[in-house]
Amino acid sequence: MTGYLGVDRSLTGRRWIGPAPEVTRHAEALMQQTERPPALCQTLARLGVAVEEVATYLEPTLRALLPDPRSLRDMEKAAARLLRAVKRNERIAIFADYDVDGGASAALLIDWLRQLGRGATLYVPDRIDEGYGPNDEAMQTLARDHDLIVCVDCGTLSHGPISAAKGADVVVIDHHLGGETLPEAYALVNPNRQDEDGGLAHLCAAGVVFLALVEAGRQLRAAGQSGPDLMAMLDLVSLATVADVAPLQGINRALVRQGLKVMAQRARPGLVALCDVGRLESAPKSHHLGFVLGPRVNAGGRIGKADLGARLLSSTDPQEAKSMADRLDTLNTERREIEETVRAQALDQAEARGFDRPLVWAAGDGWHPGVVGIVASRLKERTNRPSIVIGFDGQDGKGSGRSVSGIDLGAAIQKLGAEGHLQKGGGHKMAAGLSLSRDQLEPAMERLTELLAKQGADKLGASDLRLDGPLMPGAATPELVEQLEAAGPFGAGASAPRFVFPDVQISFAKRVGASHLKVSFGDGLGARLEAICFGAFDGPLGPALEQHGGARFHLAGRLEINEWGGRRSVQLRLEDAAPAPGQSL
Repeated sequence: MTGYLGVDRSLTGRRWIGPAPEVTRHAEALMQQTERPPALCQTLARLGVAVEEVATYLEPTLRALLPDPRSLRDMEKAAARLLRAVKRNERIAIFADYDVDGGASAALLIDWLRQLGRGATLYVPDRIDEGYGPNDEAMQTLARDHDLIVCVDCGTLSHGPISAAKGADVVVIDHHLGGETLPEAYALVNPNRQDEDGGLAHLCAAGVVFLALVEAGRQLRAAGQSGPDLMAMLDLVSLATVADVAPLQGINRALVRQGLKVMAQRARPGLVALCDVGRLESAPKSHHLGFVLGPRVNAGGRIGKADLGARLLSSTDPQEAKSMADRLDTLNTERREIEETVRAQALDQAEARGFDRPLVWAAGDGWHPGVVGIVASRLKERTNRPSIVIGFDGQDGKGSGRSVSGIDLGAAIQKLGAEGHLQKGGGHKMAAGLSLSRDQLEPAMERLTELLAKQGADKLGASDLRLDGPLMPGAATPELVEQLEAAGPFGAGASAPRFVFPDVQISFAKRVGASHLKVSFGDGLGARLEAICFGAFDGPLGPALEQHGGARFHLAGRLEINEWGGRRSVQLRLEDAAPAPGQSL
């Protein structure tokens, strides 16, 4: 099949794929019946929005989309146990995972309890010393001093540690894939339990915690009491949903949309400090949650103090929050340096093994366990294959994996563990973690390759660039960008619209920093547009466009509003380019 606009191999080596004929027909119907801009209709058509759904899709509300929390097993029981602990002034501990989702989930509970006049002990395991999830020693220690332990973003597979928590009730609120049997917790709320119908399987842990608090609020109202303002907590839910790469569909989309509005009010000291240290000059968008705020929150769990992110998100002191955000920013810089070293080694190793296999993997001695997940994500993006990266310390290895759409990595990892190929493993469709010995490495990776091949991972093509259609520079107005943003938020499962500006001429190209490229281009009709391409000189795109020699190009990317010095203008986030017909480089 010939690529879109005849581009079978772009400057970055990708084939361009345009909208399918049925999507184009649907977009035309949307234009005729809604009278909305063609670019917006093309985006809505690609997202599968029906004509009668357009108005509600562009204005999603929690009232319309929020599911009944009681549709999840153990939900009423879990909420009632939380309220009993509050009423009786019991000692409460929160055991949280060390990533953004775990930190935000813990902060939600801490905030909720604080508003009800109760405190809680926060416990976040050390990634290196303790690994993911509850462990026997920690749970035993917490149980000695607490009446209730709430495990968030973990615990679904923790049979032994939960049994070890003698004398305390354990409530688990999680979203990771459950096994055939469940641990003996007082209550275990998880849309990915095997006895659930899967209708809410796309929720992150913070989304499940939010539903638990909604149910607790319902029980409070039934008793004639009022509870905390849950809408004000959606900033935490939106951060976790985007950072955990949960699909932005259905209720998740409404949670993030409303959460961004809450975040724009700058009422939570921890998030204000994060935005400031990330040098955000305007209200955050979903992109910022995933690429600016999220990595900084994660940095504590990756290479620093494990509970730093959760403490920041739950802080009420602006000065304390600023200090923690500064520390996380420093740790994030250190994390990037460590990541780059591991990435280069892992990429070389995986390339030698082959990028066309159902599984792309790499393992090395001394690779920091805090960055293997990020590096696995880089390999996945490079190859469009499920990827695993494992760091060894002596005979023990800890790894992390990332998957692609349509391939359930979590289920494969869980099967691998059930077969005895791993010491420990679990996760969800798009991400998973594992521990194994050096002797288990090769057999485990071969078996995982087989399991993923059965899911069709061996039939995945190269990562094509999918485009929503053509656009002229004169049509790229701030009004259009705002209309497109109404179809968001964009992220996993609902990618942002990407357009191509065909047959344009570059009038200005300048290298910015070590590897970025700034470009100005036009169509010869008077309209011009600025573009920025991050990391352009890490590959062939930067040199080719910088030395354009007057040639004309097709330029592809995503539109955004650039706010600088009080001025708002449209900017293209340039992702790819190809010579226009008749041009050669």
